[in-house]
Amino acid sequence: MRERDVEKILVGEVKRLGGRAYKWVSPGNDGVPDRIVIFPGRKPVFVELKTETGKLSPLQAAQIERLKELGQDVRVLHGPTGVGAFLREYTGGNQWNLSHMHTSSTASTGLSK
Repeated sequence: MRERDVEKILVGEVKRLGGRAYKWVSPGNDGVPDRIVIFPGRKPVFVELKTETGKLSPLQAAQIERLKELGQDVRVLHGPTGVGAFLREYTGGNQWNLSHMHTSSTASTGLSK
């Protein structure tokens, strides 16, 4: 599964749960996290998405550290498994379930609440 596929899963699930996953593009600031996830009544979370085996570049690691030094919540999510764990934690595990998705890439993960 490619990183863009993982990103589609995150965006779709966040939207389905009533939140937003804004794409973060910051000219002149390469290496910032991919998305800013916001749910009603919750603090924003900066999310960097990777494949199951993907690694941060040194620039990405530096940008993440800068955000953390500013007191921000930054997560690195690896594959659908990482997305699932994040959503279960962030939503309290009450609503999240990938089993309703029918694409072969997500159905094969076996993720559910």
